[in-house]
Amino acid sequence: MTRKSVNQYLVLKVRRDCLVEDSLKGVSEVVGASGEEIKKGLRIEFKGEEGIDAGGLRKEWFLLLVRDVLNPEHGMFVYDEESHVCYFNPSSFETSDQFFLVGVVLGLAIYNSTILDVALPPFAFRKLLAAGPSSLPGSPSHAKPTMVYTLDDLAEYRPSLAHGLRQLLEFDGDVEETFCRDFVADVEKYGKIHQVPLCPDGEKRAVNNSNRREFVNLYVKYLLDTSVVRQFEPFKRGFYTVCSGNALSLFRPEEIELLVRGSDEPLDISSLEAVSVCENWGVPNPAEMEPVIQWFWQSFKNADPKDQRKLLSFITGSDRIPAMGAANLVIKLSCLGDDSLRFPIARTCFNMLLLWRYSSRTKFERLLWRAVNESEGFGLK
Repeated sequence: MTRKSVNQYLVLKVRRDCLVEDSLKGVSEVVGASGEEIKKGLRIEFKGEEGIDAGGLRKEWFLLLVRDVLNPEHGMFVYDEESHVCYFNPSSFETSDQFFLVGVVLGLAIYNSTILDVALPPFAFRKLLAAGPSSLPGSPSHAKPTMVYTLDDLAEYRPSLAHGLRQLLEFDGDVEETFCRDFVADVEKYGKIHQVPLCPDGEKRAVNNSNRREFVNLYVKYLLDTSVVRQFEPFKRGFYTVCSGNALSLFRPEEIELLVRGSDEPLDISSLEAVSVCENWGVPNPAEMEPVIQWFWQSFKNADPKDQRKLLSFITGSDRIPAMGAANLVIKLSCLGDDSLRFPIARTCFNMLLLWRYSSRTKFERLLWRAVNESEGFGLK
């Protein structure tokens, strides 16, 4: 694995079959040599493959790396089936270096204007900003937000648990007699439930009507903060290795989330169509001359919002629009050849959809949506 700087770019050379290992090593070398080099424009070279990175390889690196490290099977993050978000796994075996890498990747995504399929809950971005470094000497100071964890934060990650704790707070009867709870958190670890005291001798302290608010506050803080300190600290350090300086303190948490994840506003398909590019059709004005291109945009517009996002994710690797708007997301439609029974092909690294000249709209839509729906299991939850 080698790393080199070419002009204004930072070039990482990685092997596909050792993506996390090589990326971590390359990032560590950069940070160790010069903290500022990590902030150069990023270019990726996959070892043993030809091609100059004009943005596609960089995007592929981000997509593959995020899919790997955030996959619940990797063990670094826990995915909640109800909320569809992931959060740090307090029982992870992974080293702090790997969480440092995830933080660096989020920072690099901001620097390189790349949106990531990172399903962190919104409060995680508040947590990240609140944990940021203090202002540099001699620079104007900005008040840092104080992080107070609430049931609303927990509801973003584990809604059912938050609902249960809220019921406990609102219960009119005898809490101690009915709920039979002590000041402990029920934590699943290696397939078994363990009880962790939330305060000294918590296992001997009963939850009652007068102390239930304290219990809930301690429970929420433990789940979202105390239990994941070992994972969050290197993650935070990695992020601020890239995104250091006072400018970041001017952002609100939702703006940081917007830069990393993109916008979840309703999709403006007409704006996407207006900036799209048609390639390899062999005719002038293919957007007007080729029926399959017209069918594509009509199908895109007519789909319900959920399916629109599925289709966008199929083509681009993300179901969100960049923070700067649809005009900054150029979808490329390319021709594969004459009529075929084969599926359309997506190249997410280039925001490209390759289409055959299908003989009918019915055939086109059947093959397109089957390709979209059957590709869902390939991506990260």
